[in-house]
Amino acid sequence: MNEAIIRANEMTVPVLACTSAEETLEFYRALGFASAYAQTRPYLYLILRWSGMELHFGKPLSGVDTAGGDVGGCVVMVDAVAPYHAAFTEAMRAKYGKVPATGRPRITRHRPGASRFTLVDPAGNKVVFVQRDEPLELDYGGSRKLKGLARALDNARVLREFKNDDRAASRALRSALRRHGDEATAVERALALTVLIELAIALGEDAEIGAWSRRLAEIPLTGEERARVDDGVTPGF
Repeated sequence: MNEAIIRANEMTVPVLACTSAEETLEFYRALGFASAYAQTRPYLYLILRWSGMELHFGKPLSGVDTAGGDVGGCVVMVDAVAPYHAAFTEAMRAKYGKVPATGRPRITRHRPGASRFTLVDPAGNKVVFVQRDEPLELDYGGSRKLKGLARALDNARVLREFKNDDRAASRALRSALRRHGDEATAVERALALTVLIELAIALGEDAEIGAWSRRLAEIPLTGEERARVDDGVTPGF
């Protein structure tokens, strides 16, 4: 390697898919991004900047199913993810009157203490914000120290926060509630039902919300137990 020429000061810039320049610009500007460059002819290329980050956009690659989502993405490493999530949810609430949790665009929930969240833009790109001190080795199958419904709750957390798979998280919790609900504590059952309500909202399963809510209301909880349940769910949605 010729060290006189190569220096460790490179910067990698992702080029994300853009299916509509108008929608992309409108969405990211609503979040506070500034348009540094916007070209639609002879080819599409956009550059959007916010804080210290820069996102580039171009025409989707040939063969990419833009209708199905997951067209592209990138990871943004930050010192603390919570302020970013708070800024984006505030901007999205101002833009849409709510914080979209399903469809496109949307933003995933950020549980207090969590080390990442995902922003999904109108084209389906996933911009994942990750805290720099997130452990390099994560137990993606849920903690083995936990048992029964408690382990299923931890596994659902991993599926939601790290794999962005709300449907798998819902299936896992439903199964665990049937298998371990009778032996679980009241707090564990209440947490499972609360998370299932959140997942039903995110997945657009409106018919399930009432059923889970009624089951949740039937669980007797002390004030301290209710506080523990409230601490385990995501505020602001």
